Amino acid sequence: MKQFFLLLALTAGLMSSAQKKAADPRPFAASITEADLKKQLYIVAGKEMEGRETATEGQRKAAAYIESQFSSLGLLPGNNGNYQLQYPVYRDSMSGAGLMINGKSFELNNDFQPIIQLNNNSTQYFSEIVFVGHGIVDSLYDDYGSINVKGKAVLMLGGSPSNYKPKRGGGFMSPSSSYGKVLNARNKGAVAVLVVEGNFPRKAGNTLGNMYTELYKDAQTPNTFIISEKTAEAITGAGWAEMKEKGKKEQLKSGVFPANTAIEFQKKTQFLQSSNVLGIIEGSDKKDEWLIITAHYDHLGKRGDVIYYGADDDGSGTVSVIEMAEAFVKAKAAGKGPRRSILFMTVSGEEKGLWGSEYYSDNPTISLDKITANLNIDMIGRTDTERMKPDTLNYVYVVGDDKLSSDLKPISETANAKYTKLVLDYKYNDPNDKDRIYYRSDHYNFARKGIPIIFYYDGMLKADYHKPTDTPDKINYTLLAKRAQLVFYTAWEMANRDSLLKRDIPLPTMD
Repeated sequence: MKQFFLLLALTAGLMSSAQKKAADPRPFAASITEADLKKQLYIVAGKEMEGRETATEGQRKAAAYIESQFSSLGLLPGNNGNYQLQYPVYRDSMSGAGLMINGKSFELNNDFQPIIQLNNNSTQYFSEIVFVGHGIVDSLYDDYGSINVKGKAVLMLGGSPSNYKPKRGGGFMSPSSSYGKVLNARNKGAVAVLVVEGNFPRKAGNTLGNMYTELYKDAQTPNTFIISEKTAEAITGAGWAEMKEKGKKEQLKSGVFPANTAIEFQKKTQFLQSSNVLGIIEGSDKKDEWLIITAHYDHLGKRGDVIYYGADDDGSGTVSVIEMAEAFVKAKAAGKGPRRSILFMTVSGEEKGLWGSEYYSDNPTISLDKITANLNIDMIGRTDTERMKPDTLNYVYVVGDDKLSSDLKPISETANAKYTKLVLDYKYNDPNDKDRIYYRSDHYNFARKGIPIIFYYDGMLKADYHKPTDTPDKINYTLLAKRAQLVFYTAWEMANRDSLLKRDIPLPTMD
C-alpha cells in the first residue's frame, strides 16, 4: 500500500510538471487569421461606429461591441463584475465672451476668439496691458525680462522670431507653442493672456471646447483670447506696425501700455464619461500574477459628416486583442491555458492624451507589482511609407524592449526567431527619436509605473495617419495577422515562464 501511494504521488508530480511545461502555441496562434481580423475590423472601423471619438455615441457603440466579443468568448469581466471601467470626461460650452478696450467693444470672431478649454468664468478689468514679446521662456531665453506681470494681463505675438533657436523641437508643450506660452504666463503670475495672430475675421468657432479629464486643478490657466492685429493696435497705438515687423526677426523688449481693458468669458461645464473594456482569462498555478495586453479603440470621430474611421489607428490593434483573446481561450479549453492570468484591455482616450490608460494605471483593478509586462499594440495593419527597405512587407517596429527589463528583448527575439521571423526594427528605441514615439501610446502609462512594456507599431505617420482615408480596405491583412501572431507568441512565453520579468533598468525620462 505504501508503495502504491508513493507511485501515486510520483505520478501526480510528473503530471503537475507536465502541466507547467508550456505547450506548443502554434495551433492556437493559427486561429488568428486574416479573414477573422478583416471581419472584425470592418465592424470596429465601420460607418456605424462614427470614428469612435472618446465620450461620444460612436465610442460607446464600439465599447459595447468589444464587450460583446469578450463576453461571447467567455472572458471574465475585469472590473468587479463589469466589462467596462468608466472614467469621467468634461467639456466646456461657451455661453458668452466680450472684449472692450478704451471704451470700444470688439466683436467675437471678427476681432477675437477665446480658447475655451483654457478659460474660466470671469469678468476682468485692467488699466494697463503688459507686452511680453512672443511670450517665450526657456533656459536660454526669457521674453518677460525683469518685468513683473503678477495679477496682470499680458499681450504677446504668436509664433516665434526667426532668431529663436529652441533647445528642443516643437510640440504641444514646447516654450513657443500656444499652450507653452500660456503656461509660461501662468508661471509668471499673469491672469489674462492676449495672443496676436492673423487670419481675422475668422469663421465662428465651435462653442464647445476640447474635452478634458482634470476638473480640479492645482493651478488655473489665465483666461486666453486670440486677438487680431487691429485689436492689438488698439492697445499699442501707432507703433504696432513697426513692432510687428521687428518681431518677425528678433526678440522684443517687454513694456507696459495704458489701456482700459475689460475681458469677459462665460461657460458651462458638461459632465461626460468614457470607458475602458476589460476581459480576463484566469491563469492556473500563477493566477495571482498578470500579463496585460492593450490597444486603444478610440479614434477622432467625425468632422461634420466626414468620418475618421481609424482602421489602422487603432482598429488594427483592437481587433488583434480580440483575436488573441480567442486564441488563449481555445488554448485553455484544450487544457493548455496560461499559467498567469491575462487581462485583455482596450482603452479609450488615447487620441486625447492617453486618458484611458492613465486612468487605469492610477486606478488599477489588479496589483501593479504583480504585472509581469504590458504588451501594447497601436497600429500594426499598414506599412511605413518612409521606410525604403526591401523588407517592407515583413517588419514591425518594436519599441521599449530595451528599457525597464533586460528580459524583454531575449523573449521577444526568441519568439520571433522561432515562429514569425519578422524583421524587428528598433528605430524608435533611439533616445533622440524626434517623434518621441516611446511616450506617445498607452504603454507609457504602464512604463511610468515601472512595468516592463513592449510596443508594436507599423510607423504609418504619413499616408493616411489621422485622416478620413484610414479605412479597412487599406489594411494589409496578411501582415496584420503575422504581427498579431508575434504578439501572441511573445505573450505566451511571458504568461507561462517560471518567473516575473525582472525590473532592472531605470525608466527613461521625457526630457
